[in-house]
Amino acid sequence: MNIERPLPITFPLHGTRLIEASAGTGKTFTLAALYLRLVLGHGDENGFSRPLLPPEILVVTFTEAATEELRERIRDRLADAARIFADGSAEADDPVLAELLNDYSAPDDRARCAQRLDAAAQWMDEAAIYTIHGFCNRMLKQHAFDSGSLFSLELQEDASDEQQMAARDYWRTIISKFPVSAANALQSDNLGNPDALLEACRPLLGLKEADPEELPQSVTHWLTQTGPQADKDQQARQQLADELPEFLEWVRAARDNKWLNGNSYRTTSLPGMLQTLQRYANGERLNDKAYDTLAKFSHEGMKLTKAGQEHRPDFAFCQQLDAVMEGRANTQLPRTDLLAHAAAWIDRRVDQVRRQTATMGFDDMLSRLHDALKGGNGERLAQVIRDQFPVALIDEFQDTDPTQYGIFSALYEGQEGTGWFMIGDPKQAIYAFRGADVFTYLKARRATAGNHYTLDKNFRSADAMVHAVNHLFSYSQNTFGDVFMMDNAIPFEAVKANGRKDVLLIDNNEKSGITLWVDEREKPVSAGQYRDEQAARCASEIAHLLNGAVKGVTGFQKDDSFRPLHPNDIAILVRDRTEAKAIRDALMERQVRSVYLSDQDSVFAQPEAHDLLLILHACATPESDTRVRSALACAVLDLAYAELDALNQDEVRWEETVEQFHGYRQQWQTQGVLPMLRSLLMDFHVPARLSQSLDGERALTNLLHLAELLQQAATQLDGEQSLIRYLEDTVEEGRGSSKESILRLESDDDRVKVITIHKSKGLEYPLVYLPFICSFRPADKNKPPLRYHENDHLNVSLEPDETVENKADHERLAEDMRLLYVALTRACHTCTLGIAPYIKGRGKQNQLEKSAIGRLLFGNGVANDGLRTALTPVAHDAVAIINAPDSNPECYQPKAQAQTLRTPLIPVARQRQPWWIASYSALKQVQETLAPADPRGDQLAEQQDDTVIDDAEPLPDTIHAFPRGAAPGTLLHDVLEQAANQSFTQTLADPAEFETSVEEKLQARGWQDFMEVIRHWWKQAVTTSLPLENDRIALNTLHTYVPELEFLFPAHQVKVAEMDTLIRQHIHPQHPRPRLEADTLNGMLKGFIDLVFEHDGKYYVLDYKSNWLGVDDSAYTLDAMTDAVLEKRYEVQYVLYLLALHRLLKSRLPDYDPDQHLGGAVYVFLRGLQGPAAGTVFDRPDRALIERLDGMFGGEI
Repeated sequence: MNIERPLPITFPLHGTRLIEASAGTGKTFTLAALYLRLVLGHGDENGFSRPLLPPEILVVTFTEAATEELRERIRDRLADAARIFADGSAEADDPVLAELLNDYSAPDDRARCAQRLDAAAQWMDEAAIYTIHGFCNRMLKQHAFDSGSLFSLELQEDASDEQQMAARDYWRTIISKFPVSAANALQSDNLGNPDALLEACRPLLGLKEADPEELPQSVTHWLTQTGPQADKDQQARQQLADELPEFLEWVRAARDNKWLNGNSYRTTSLPGMLQTLQRYANGERLNDKAYDTLAKFSHEGMKLTKAGQEHRPDFAFCQQLDAVMEGRANTQLPRTDLLAHAAAWIDRRVDQVRRQTATMGFDDMLSRLHDALKGGNGERLAQVIRDQFPVALIDEFQDTDPTQYGIFSALYEGQEGTGWFMIGDPKQAIYAFRGADVFTYLKARRATAGNHYTLDKNFRSADAMVHAVNHLFSYSQNTFGDVFMMDNAIPFEAVKANGRKDVLLIDNNEKSGITLWVDEREKPVSAGQYRDEQAARCASEIAHLLNGAVKGVTGFQKDDSFRPLHPNDIAILVRDRTEAKAIRDALMERQVRSVYLSDQDSVFAQPEAHDLLLILHACATPESDTRVRSALACAVLDLAYAELDALNQDEVRWEETVEQFHGYRQQWQTQGVLPMLRSLLMDFHVPARLSQSLDGERALTNLLHLAELLQQAATQLDGEQSLIRYLEDTVEEGRGSSKESILRLESDDDRVKVITIHKSKGLEYPLVYLPFICSFRPADKNKPPLRYHENDHLNVSLEPDETVENKADHERLAEDMRLLYVALTRACHTCTLGIAPYIKGRGKQNQLEKSAIGRLLFGNGVANDGLRTALTPVAHDAVAIINAPDSNPECYQPKAQAQTLRTPLIPVARQRQPWWIASYSALKQVQETLAPADPRGDQLAEQQDDTVIDDAEPLPDTIHAFPRGAAPGTLLHDVLEQAANQSFTQTLADPAEFETSVEEKLQARGWQDFMEVIRHWWKQAVTTSLPLENDRIALNTLHTYVPELEFLFPAHQVKVAEMDTLIRQHIHPQHPRPRLEADTLNGMLKGFIDLVFEHDGKYYVLDYKSNWLGVDDSAYTLDAMTDAVLEKRYEVQYVLYLLALHRLLKSRLPDYDPDQHLGGAVYVFLRGLQGPAAGTVFDRPDRALIERLDGMFGGEI
């Protein structure tokens, strides 16, 4: 009997392929299995050409949380497989692992596989598992040359400031050149300033629907017409001003004699209409509605009764109004075309600014990589990325968009030797509001025809739950057709059920599948009534179930064990915060605690943000009684009315309260806003009070969240008032600028979860309730913009008509169908839906056909009282159709749990040891101040030797006349460092560019007169033969060297006095020098060595010293330089440098021997190169000293 092998084993790991995975069918399991096979190189003809390691397998998903979860799932899968392969007798329950064990049955093969899997598991921290934005960002930075990007780009999440500046630039550059008549027209159309223009064109930003280089032809034509139209308008205004008194007399007569049509000129409206005429005559700017009123007084627009026809007025301005109205109809502002041009122009300007400032947003990451791949160097960039990631697995591919698809198409489509595997489910494409485009997925589906694979077994839900979903969607597909409303591009295909081992018992009866609560009525149910009734009904049911769990009759049976139902087993899926508040309030009334999870709501939109604003105002200006009283009266502090009144009456208590707020201001200024707010909340007992109420944790979580965000913002702002302005602006917007402002979960306790359907995607819950599933939000032409697709292209309409409204609403309903599928497939055991004859607004007939559940169950509509009849064919073993139960006030009464706390564990107090990063310059000499601890600050010690007293002037035009001190010394170091970096030999051979750079440095410091001196000096420095122990070298003869070598090694309780004594004993023991101050080095020792070089198999440290010892070369004798070295304690410096080199060589050279490889220290006095000793002090300390210091720093001595 041949058993079919699972898809993850037979799936070909090459080419471009698409896996469609319905909800609960093991998409992540399959992805991890494919990863496993790629690591092993499994599959023969279905395998990839070679085994891969984690950094070579690109995995892309769409959220940070998903990347972390996927990384851990794959890591665990690799580690489990490695353990099983390492155990020769192991058997696997996992069917994929079982097949792999069969395919690698030889012991040697299994051992090799185990080793490779274990290595991959340990390498998962380096695995290429990214979000799409993370991937694009890395590619732009890693391949900056090929992508034309910068190596370092700052992420700027919020583009609102740049967009606002760009809108003002557009206004100055484009709009300011419009004639005055056009400007007036823009003002009338609510586009009278840059901010209004930006807000109007915001929906079009990013679409690039127009050419920013030139105005659309329709706009250009309109500009030529606005002048003549304005002239007509002005003439009509002047004529009306002349004739208005007589016309008003005629109107009064027409009103009294009923010459005017009563519907068009109502008695109550007529005074306002005449006021509009007066405003028009006065030259005031009018809006479209006012012009509609004027039209009723034009010759053509005036509506008279039969009696009035004989008295039709013959005013000239009525004739002129006809011309004005006709001109307005022909010279309407092409609003959409203008806004499309403005949006494209603003997009381009923002992109220019961001490139100039080395910043980018999330969308820029995608667009820049996309443009780079489509550009002239695109094929090379694509090949580099393919070489880096020969295989790509794209998770949640239904959430892609055209830009993302374009990136991966350019990388992998049609490329030999690569693998591009897309995994997704078009039935779960629900993120159109984020830019996800199911039409792009369908395009990829068509492009991969013949390479489609399906996961068709549900592992999440009970049999009845799977059969119920299959039945409902199959019924709708067969009865009404095209269930997902995509021209059958997304057909529904039933999945098999793997089943579950546990069974849900409700009142000791097995329960699974879908339950429809049907509330049949003669009249439709309004949105508010539906929401309130369903919330009460659902909350009552949940309270009953939880009380049943307390009694032991509701829970989960698995074999012989029973687990009572817990509140966190229940999820209520909603569309928005209004529905969430309704169900949470109903649950609270029944003493059921809940938490709300949303990925949209901002903490700045919560009431606590407004209260916090009052509190901050009071703390910033406590001298204002009004501010303090407002804070005390806010809901967060919640002082009782009696207490507030007592404060008003008692002057002493009031002064104490004001003084208390003065203290908060002092704490704010000295410690920050977060400590101040915490103190205030504790002083007013806010946490204790909020913890006593069912919804208090939500408020407390919001307060602490806001306090953290304010503390973070305060680091970028100056003073209390700027922080208050920041909070005011953010609260006014009602949203934060980043994901940090999204509401946090207030508790991880055992709570009923109220969660948006969007947020629930990818999650599962034992019991799911959809009480408000009949609600919907139709597309409305009066609420632009409306979005819809034609020919796979996204259209955004700012002036929609009924046709556009129908197209947009059709797409809205199609997405709602997919959202319904997501909601129904979250349940493991049972899902309950609230069905009623729902209507938005007023009317006699329900609008269920506009909702997803109505479309699924009833097609194009159903009578208010015909729900049960229409549902008769829907009945099924797994679908229960019952009358909606009545709500009741029964409260949840959990069993009291006595908790015994164990004896608290008190950690043993340990005295902390000081730990820091030190350097040679941090070592203090007795009676000297502490030098900077920056290793590069070593150069600051190289100042003139104050002990040298010589009245003679230094030789002019020589290095001895060059300025002295730290700054000149640093410049001399920089010159030689630059020469080393460019190669001493190359710098000598072609010095032009180098000397230009040196000249710029001298000019920047005002030392340009010394250019010839420095030009001569640096060549001397590079070519002078410097003495070593038994040899001489010049810098330009070196072949192997490293300039500015940084080192960092640990120092464990090193006694500076002991180190000083040890160095004195080994280096010039008879020579006096300043003592190092007693101290202890504990932490790390860090430094930069000017030059480390190799010569004849030995390694040396070389340090440049710019000390001034005298007026000419004769001052730089070996004795004088040795005295300077010891006086400044440079011998401590070079011993530490040699210790660092010793440790480096010991770790790098397998046969390292200090006597053979450690050359010594070369200290070059840069002003004495022509002196008798070539400006060089050489020393090679004893091996015993270096090894003794090595042990001392390692804590062994």
